Amino acid sequence: MDEIEKGFKKLVEKIEKKGKEREELTEEVRKHDIALLGKMAAISAPLIPKIGLNMLSKGKPDTKGELYDTVFYPKKMIILGKTDPVEFRPDNVSKKVVDQFCVLSEDGSFYELMYSSDTVQVDSYLNPITPDAAVQIYGYDLLFMLYRAMRDYLKGQEDLIDALGKTLNILFPEGKK
Repeated sequence: MDEIEKGFKKLVEKIEKKGKEREELTEEVRKHDIALLGKMAAISAPLIPKIGLNMLSKGKPDTKGELYDTVFYPKKMIILGKTDPVEFRPDNVSKKVVDQFCVLSEDGSFYELMYSSDTVQVDSYLNPITPDAAVQIYGYDLLFMLYRAMRDYLKGQEDLIDALGKTLNILFPEGKK
C-alpha cells in the first residue's frame, strides 16, 4: 500500500508542477499575444484566398428577404469573431450597425466588418484595425479561431488526399504499392 501512496503523491506533485509551468507559460504568451496574433495572420494570409469567403459589401433585399444586386469585397476573408455591435458606423453615423465581425483578409490585415440594414439596402463598412485593437475588442478567441481555421483546413486537405488516393487505387489497382 505504501508504494501506491508514494506513486499517487508523485503523480499529484507532477500535476502541481505542470500547473505552475502552464501558468508561467500562459503569462509569457499573454505578454506577447499581439505579436503572436500578427505573426499567425501573416503566416495564414497566403491560404485565405483558398479557404476564405467572399464577404458581402452591399445588396438589396427583395420582398422575401433574399438579396439581389449584390456586390462583394474583392479580397476573400475568414471570420474570426463577433461582438456586440457599436451603435453607428464610423463612416456614416446615420447608419446603425446590426452585425459586427472581426475578419482576416487575404492581405493579412484585420478588419471589423460592420453591417447595416434598412428596407432598401444592406451594406457594410470594412474598418481596418490593428491586432492590438482586435484582441481588445474581440478577445483571445481570435487566436483560437485562427488556429482552429488552419487546423480544420489541414484536416480537410488530409481527408481529400486520402480520398483521392483511395479513388486512384480503385481506378488503377495494378498501380498499388
